[in-house]
Amino acid sequence: MTNHAGRESWQQDRTAIAGIGATDFSKASGRSTLTLATQASLAALKDAGIDPRDVDGIVRCDMDTVRPVALADSLGVRNLTYWGDTGPGGSGPAAMVGQAVAAIQAGMATTVVVFRSINGRSGERYGKGYADDGRAGGGSTFEEFFLPYGMQTPGQYFAAVAQRHAIEHGTPPEALGRIAMACRRHANNNPAAQMHSRTMSMEDYLGSRMLSTPLRLFDFCLETDGACAIVVTTAERARDLAQPPVLIRSVAQSSGRDAQPGLMFPALLRPTTTSWSSKPLAETLFARAGLTAADVDVAQIYDCFTITTLVQIEDYGFCEPGGAGDFIQDGTLEVGGSLPINTSGGHLSEGYIHGMNHVLEGVRQVRGTSTNQVPGAQVSLVTSAPPPGGSALLLVAA
Repeated sequence: MTNHAGRESWQQDRTAIAGIGATDFSKASGRSTLTLATQASLAALKDAGIDPRDVDGIVRCDMDTVRPVALADSLGVRNLTYWGDTGPGGSGPAAMVGQAVAAIQAGMATTVVVFRSINGRSGERYGKGYADDGRAGGGSTFEEFFLPYGMQTPGQYFAAVAQRHAIEHGTPPEALGRIAMACRRHANNNPAAQMHSRTMSMEDYLGSRMLSTPLRLFDFCLETDGACAIVVTTAERARDLAQPPVLIRSVAQSSGRDAQPGLMFPALLRPTTTSWSSKPLAETLFARAGLTAADVDVAQIYDCFTITTLVQIEDYGFCEPGGAGDFIQDGTLEVGGSLPINTSGGHLSEGYIHGMNHVLEGVRQVRGTSTNQVPGAQVSLVTSAPPPGGSALLLVAA
């Protein structure tokens, strides 16, 4: 009989990410989300050395407009034996990989493409006010209980979290600025990043306009058109493919012990807004892996806003609760620091593909092919957040 977290039955290193692929990241792709998904998936399959016809599983984000069967048809899949989705949004990517792992270990599929495709700038813009797009109350979001009182956008929600963290712990704006700067400096070395050619100083950060106090322009992620995909298969099979396998040491999900209904805004009613489901999630993730936060060489931490990353740095145990303001100093989060994060530039400076580009960069770090490579990286953390729940991966070298 297993315990509630399934730690006793979890099997380490039985599955692997064998291929990764992405489109360009832009403000106007000029392509449908199906075309983007197909391009990224074909790139991932080519990277792995797998014939697209051999794909038998597809997992997507539940907010994606591309259906698994549509992608299967576009890829020329001969027989799709498993498909699934999870989310919502940014909380989904690691959980999507987890679905692929479960399908393979259950014998329901052997070769699973996991993808996210989004025209997040030229099409649906997730940062706009929810009341403007007629979705309030749709799908049991419970947004109708918040919109009349001025809570209209994700930026306002995360501003409330940042304000509370500053009140409780004295967190200075420079701590958030150093997160933004680390991502930007990594993006400056990544030719694929949207902010590749745009440098940023602390003066630039502090001087950027306030959008939702205390969050400034550079605390917000980018809006991006693009797609990312990976191929998951057994570790045994991956060893015979084109790339060195990146083993999935552990994967976990959590809604937290005090879950609220709806999507984002109801999480403000939880006993605390400065610690999330990522805290119990981290306990399960590290227990399944037989590792601790101290074993992590590099982390791709979900960064729709800088405060999202700051809260997770505490929840995953890289510093004590409330201690991120002191922990995050100049260079801490960059290659050469004690916790290199978002080494492709993250959502703040590479592109916003709802967390899937973090998975790809986690793989590159273990392969040793990142544009901001952490020397000798063996353990790579990838997180997917924010409320109502979260998920995460620990990837290791074979």
